[in-house]
Amino acid sequence: MAGQLSGKVAIVTGGANGIGLAIAELFVEEGARVVISDVDSAGGESAAARLGVSAAFKRADVADADEIQDLVDFALARFGGLHVMVNNAGIPGAMGLRFLDDDLKDFRRVMGVNLLGVMVGCQRAARHMVKHGGGSIINTASIAGINAGGGVMTYRASKAAVIHFTRSLAVELGDHGVRVNCIAPGLIPTDIASFDRAPVRRLTQPLAREGRPRDVANAALFLASDQSAQTTGMVLPVDGGISVGAPTHRAMKILAKATAP
Repeated sequence: MAGQLSGKVAIVTGGANGIGLAIAELFVEEGARVVISDVDSAGGESAAARLGVSAAFKRADVADADEIQDLVDFALARFGGLHVMVNNAGIPGAMGLRFLDDDLKDFRRVMGVNLLGVMVGCQRAARHMVKHGGGSIINTASIAGINAGGGVMTYRASKAAVIHFTRSLAVELGDHGVRVNCIAPGLIPTDIASFDRAPVRRLTQPLAREGRPRDVANAALFLASDQSAQTTGMVLPVDGGISVGAPTHRAMKILAKATAP
């Protein structure tokens, strides 16, 4: 079904690359006009130029509430409205450290981008949407916010908070026709998750297929479009089944090979 977002205006934060760029590209393909936002000005401007007149770039650090308001104001001035807000920007924080060795110096920055940025993005977009017939807000979390695990504790905490905040905000904004949903990507190749995913995928993901940013973009399209008109408060994992359970049969085969005489 082509043109699912025809006539709609969207903002995509963290849109210069990875999942955010895939979302921006698909939204434009489906008829939306899109404001790409990122701290990577070169990448964002390049992406907007490739997408043509239906896209524009506005630099914004989502940890700064004033910059988010400027972003919303820019979208309204450039394209005349705001129907879809995708709060996708995120950072991982310290990688490769066990919790006992983590000095937590990145706590404020990670929470500022991953949680405060989402909360303010929702607030400033919703203030417009409630006065103009509603809209769709989509927040990017992670399966790290669903499943417990070791490492990147601040990141995990921030994404778990995004999930609960999303569900709570869906309750508060429902009367205004503003839908609020959350996507939880799994092992998707991006700059934020540039490690070798193949061994982890074999042990943790029921689907053997490798996920791509476009898979997450397809989920965002559903939540942005009228196809999800009756959907709010959803947490949609795009993770090949990781949040459901590990493929124990596959792990047993790997273990059997490793222990064979």
